Amino acid sequence: MEKKRRLPPPQKPKESAIFRPFRALGSVSNETPLAIGTLGTSFYIVTSVGRSFQIYDAATLHLLFVSLTQTSARITALAAHFHYVYVGYANKIGIFKRGRLEKEVEVTISPGAVISHLLVFGDYLVAASSDGDVNVFKKPSGGVIASEHYTTLRSINPQFDGHIVGMVHPPTYLNKIVVATSSRLYIFNIRTAKTVFKTADDTFGENLSSIETAPALDIVAVGSTTGSVFLYNLRSGKLLGDKIVASPADVAAKVVSISFRTDGSHHLVAGLNSGDLFFYDLSRKARVHVSRECHAQSTGGVANAKFLNGQPIVVTNGGDNQLKELVFDPPLSTSNTTVVTPPRHLRSRGGHSAPPVAIVFPNEDKSHFVYSASKDQSLWCFSLRKDAQAQEVSQRPPKSNSKDRQAGIVALMRERVAEITSLSMSVAREGEWENMLTTHKGEKFARTWDSKNKRLGRHQLHTVDGGIAKTSCVSHCGNFGLVGSSEGGIAVYNLQSGLLRRKYMLHKKTVTGVAIDGMNRKMVSCGLDGIVGFYNFHDLKYLGKLQLEAPITSMIYHRGSDLVACSLDDLSIVVIDVVTQQVVRILYGHTNRITGMDFSPDGRWVVSTALDSTLRTWDLPTGGCIDGIRLPNVATNVKFTPLGEFLATTHVSGNGISLWTNRAQFHPVSTRHVEESEFCNTLLPNVSGEGGASIIDGALDKPEQVQLEADQVYKSVDQISKDLLTLNVGPRSRYQSILHVDIIKQRNKPKEAPKKPEQAPFFLSLAGEVVGDRAVVAENGLVENRANGNGDNEDSKLLKLKGDGSQHNFESDFTRLLREGNTSHDYSGFLSYLLTASPATIDLEIRSLNSFPPLSEMTSFVEAMTRGLESNTNYDIYQAIFGLFLKQHGDVVYAHPNETELVDALDKWGQVNEKQGQKLDELVKYCSGVATFLSTV
Repeated sequence: MEKKRRLPPPQKPKESAIFRPFRALGSVSNETPLAIGTLGTSFYIVTSVGRSFQIYDAATLHLLFVSLTQTSARITALAAHFHYVYVGYANKIGIFKRGRLEKEVEVTISPGAVISHLLVFGDYLVAASSDGDVNVFKKPSGGVIASEHYTTLRSINPQFDGHIVGMVHPPTYLNKIVVATSSRLYIFNIRTAKTVFKTADDTFGENLSSIETAPALDIVAVGSTTGSVFLYNLRSGKLLGDKIVASPADVAAKVVSISFRTDGSHHLVAGLNSGDLFFYDLSRKARVHVSRECHAQSTGGVANAKFLNGQPIVVTNGGDNQLKELVFDPPLSTSNTTVVTPPRHLRSRGGHSAPPVAIVFPNEDKSHFVYSASKDQSLWCFSLRKDAQAQEVSQRPPKSNSKDRQAGIVALMRERVAEITSLSMSVAREGEWENMLTTHKGEKFARTWDSKNKRLGRHQLHTVDGGIAKTSCVSHCGNFGLVGSSEGGIAVYNLQSGLLRRKYMLHKKTVTGVAIDGMNRKMVSCGLDGIVGFYNFHDLKYLGKLQLEAPITSMIYHRGSDLVACSLDDLSIVVIDVVTQQVVRILYGHTNRITGMDFSPDGRWVVSTALDSTLRTWDLPTGGCIDGIRLPNVATNVKFTPLGEFLATTHVSGNGISLWTNRAQFHPVSTRHVEESEFCNTLLPNVSGEGGASIIDGALDKPEQVQLEADQVYKSVDQISKDLLTLNVGPRSRYQSILHVDIIKQRNKPKEAPKKPEQAPFFLSLAGEVVGDRAVVAENGLVENRANGNGDNEDSKLLKLKGDGSQHNFESDFTRLLREGNTSHDYSGFLSYLLTASPATIDLEIRSLNSFPPLSEMTSFVEAMTRGLESNTNYDIYQAIFGLFLKQHGDVVYAHPNETELVDALDKWGQVNEKQGQKLDELVKYCSGVATFLSTV
């Protein structure tokens, strides 16, 4: 038998060192029909957002719970029953309570089929799949969740009977369900797994699309794909009355949902895939009202429409990311109830129905808000703190005076503005006049917006050359708005009056970027002609231009450091200093067109995204990529929050804004450059926040072992390159002490000899066991008797050195290392000793050099100094030591010219010293010139 082996623990997937997914913003609902649950007298609404679901309070539409974990596949069906939410996805059913998964049930269905409908009543859970099977689950004995498989009904063949379009459980029909297919109705007894009844093929004459039970017994309402609603009596098996036409024949919209009003009025609502809501009065057999375009037809129209039980409120959702509540007001007259007021909008939650194309954050005072423009021609304001604060910016034009009225389409019937292509704002003048500026697809003017009142502004700022408006910018003071044209012109408008103040005509092609610094002094523009223009905005002066090698597609400006980053068509990012008008960094790495970039709040990083599905972080001081993420979805925009705690991205698919936690707020980040092979694969942030990290998690999260190198102390090398002339890395005082050691000794020389105190305490003359110090006795032996007072003790230290001399050596380390270096021609040990010795020791040893012929010791010392000078290290220390040598023994050297070895050693020292001096002079002058240039520009 093979021995059991301990398997290695699974490796944790590599994560980004800087950014981690946090959550998705702006997602409310999709095309999956909503579910309504009841808890006492309160209602809650469940909506699906991809692989997560959200629970809202029906009374306020405030978000109550979000699923804590994502499902393994996209959610296709929802059902709610008291405290539990039943979620169908792929071939599984997840049972959640308060957003937490309690049980997961696997359904046996055909490969490729998915759960399409869920029905919960009593002890049963019924799941219908797209392959025609109906699976029944029952509560086990003692259990509270229907998770035990009971039976499977396979009486429906999708090829002949059509797909299942709905399931209901009629009241008083014990253990029976009604299943509607596209051709007929089935009544099943789920307890006996038998078909009780099915309608004939020609009963309705139209393909069915939905089913709902009526408040009256035995009655169900069935919707068709051509816009008709039928009332059918299950007991008699007959249609009741004529069909209700919810959609005219020329439109023939499909009825996707039906609901009955149960607060006393006999009304029926039919949701159509055209986005309309059809209200019908059953008692008068007349149409009440049609709510046009309640949901967008392009996204599938209405997904579900349900009346709240006992209330005149209808709840709808659709694939346009909208959740709405409409309410019927009480009749104005108590005697005449035939007049019914149309339902009015009560409350709603929503977001973009198409991917966002531009986002912008206001200043730090409102850092928890973000403005987003989308391809659905809408402009939204989202809150990072509370989803209920999300609000769509109104596109209704402001009221005008009677003199300014013009003929044309009524404001309420006007279409939305064209798709927004660029967005900029400033909150300095918020509330005083319009402070937001947008350009639109195919339009020759920019529009102003009021962020205080969340509505469209008064002015339309036209381009100066008749071209299409491509880019916009609002000055930091909020007084000026700039509009860049496709023909190369730049117009400057006063936002308060909407009047043109100045224009610039530098570019010959489309202007792709324009920006102003925080003081309204420097202005920068760029275009597809590859030109970066610099202007003095205050004095109306043209300062110059910089021609780059490729067309510029976008530009960002960091006001704190006066840096501009431009993305080029050659897939590079060029960072330019606005003051010097010079390129300071060129960043290469992306392999496809760059779609977005932004500076970090401190100006140290540039974060960029591209069509190569990567998110890269560039460190400007080192000029390299320090972090990279491979995204499953191409990002189109990237923005830092004003405080830098979050990074927001938008993507080509998905209607929300993805938020990433910036871990650099709490942990140091290594500036080591990473290769593309080291990039990590990360999923996008989701609504549930599963797999993400919040601000608190980012603060408490410990960095990985790879990231610990940022915490390590960097030890500087003594010499970067052997070709460079390096000074001593120690304290500067050491060089000064060696150079002026004689002055220091003269200053510290005592003025008079020390004197013995006349009246010293008696115990100062005692030592050893007399005062109880046994340690001294144990270490040094017995103390000699000093009480006799004779003079022998004065010479006791010298007398101890008498003998054969085998235990004592008078050769110092200085002399020994110098002698050994002369023998081996390697003075590295001697030079190392000099660098660590104290200035007083060096002075004493140099004074102790043999000054009598032959002067071999001095010759060795000069050779050692020459070797040290040739090493290009510790230049100042060697100069100071050699100066000290000449100061002490210069007369001896001069008095012995016949010492040829010493003279040759001195000549070699002179040659090396002259060469090193010239090299040092060149380096000092070069560095001085560079420093002078940088300090004057």
